[in-house]
Amino acid sequence: MLIRNATLADGDTCDVRISGDRITAVAGEGESLSTSDDDHDEGEPRVIDASGKRLLPGMIDVHVHFRQPGFGHKETWETGTKSAAAGGVTTIVDQPNTEPPTVNEAAFAKKHEYADQAHIDFGINGGVTGDWDPDSLFDQPLFALGEVFLADSTGEMGIDTSLYVDALERASEADVTVTVHAEDETLFNESSKSRTDADAWSAYRRPKAEAKAVEQACTLAAERDSQIHVAHTSTPQGIDAAADHGMTCEVTPHHLFLSRDDYPELDTHGVMNPPLRREGLRRDVYDRVVDGTVDMIATDHAPHTATEKQTGVWDAPSGVPGVETVLPLLLAEAEHGGFDYERVRDLTATNPADTFGLPNRGRVQEGNYADLVLVDPDTITEITPDRLHTKCTWTPFEGRDAIFPEWTMLRGDYVFERDVDDPFGEPRGKNVRS
Repeated sequence: MLIRNATLADGDTCDVRISGDRITAVAGEGESLSTSDDDHDEGEPRVIDASGKRLLPGMIDVHVHFRQPGFGHKETWETGTKSAAAGGVTTIVDQPNTEPPTVNEAAFAKKHEYADQAHIDFGINGGVTGDWDPDSLFDQPLFALGEVFLADSTGEMGIDTSLYVDALERASEADVTVTVHAEDETLFNESSKSRTDADAWSAYRRPKAEAKAVEQACTLAAERDSQIHVAHTSTPQGIDAAADHGMTCEVTPHHLFLSRDDYPELDTHGVMNPPLRREGLRRDVYDRVVDGTVDMIATDHAPHTATEKQTGVWDAPSGVPGVETVLPLLLAEAEHGGFDYERVRDLTATNPADTFGLPNRGRVQEGNYADLVLVDPDTITEITPDRLHTKCTWTPFEGRDAIFPEWTMLRGDYVFERDVDDPFGEPRGKNVRS
């Protein structure tokens, strides 16, 4: 296959050749590639004119919750990976708070059976609880250990400091990165529980609970020469603490684009952990995404049904969907001038690949896997739930501008094509650690 005149993230216009599952040639600005036998299928030329369009590496989303085993009514590996592919994501990493939690060999194997339905590539994280089995768990092809919960969230997998330190040491011995959900529940504001409005959730799980927990998690890791990755940082203090200790961190699209000002519209659909912050803090987080302090964007795609979310603030499950809308939101933001396409590429593909050791991914370059996304930057649409593929049928980003892919390619084959009768094809995802 030959893709002609594609504009890459850096603005260069290039021809890109794909043979098998790899990018085999990239012609720079002012050069061109001639057609070859690899650019034909049964004698017919396979040449794509990408003039005026952007060709980007597929997104690597290192933080999703696809809910199986245990909660397939919220999301499945099939629906979740289809949703990801339709949004330009080619690799996801599933978190351990399923039922059973992924804390031993048997639970890992059970989850891997569900992952056979994946339409894109994946990683599976191991979890830490009081009864985890690190010996059997680290024998599995883990992507990372975590998210390790320093406060309870969905799945009630919160642990204490001693168990966290044990996890750090065991992961270090196995050369596995630890990802951390950092909140200090001793700093939650109990007086907020007298309120019944959705904003009470943000008042309860207040910013300093995250800031202190990130600082402590990073300090304990640094004392043991361990490297951690801080999940879903939602405060500038948490981001700065991770950076100051030389650790990596991610920001979610909901903490990047939403704030407590959105509760009147979202109500309990906006409940998540960590919670939405005040608009001033959101802008400070946004600035750190733009200036490079934040390493990557990850969705924390955590779907629940609309019915489950339509309850009181103290009963509503935490989490929102986002895997299909994250890259389209970022591309629209780039088109509107919020940040450039190179920053989008780095946040969504290059930095995740480098941080978590995924060779031959994250860049449009010769020798890499042909994990690619083609978008038309002039085609900006509004997000509506009816065009999304997640099983939970709603989105906190309804009505916002987005640029959705024309197609998404995994290892040289289409895993999503918009506006065709069968946009997805058959499952073909693989474990990136196998």
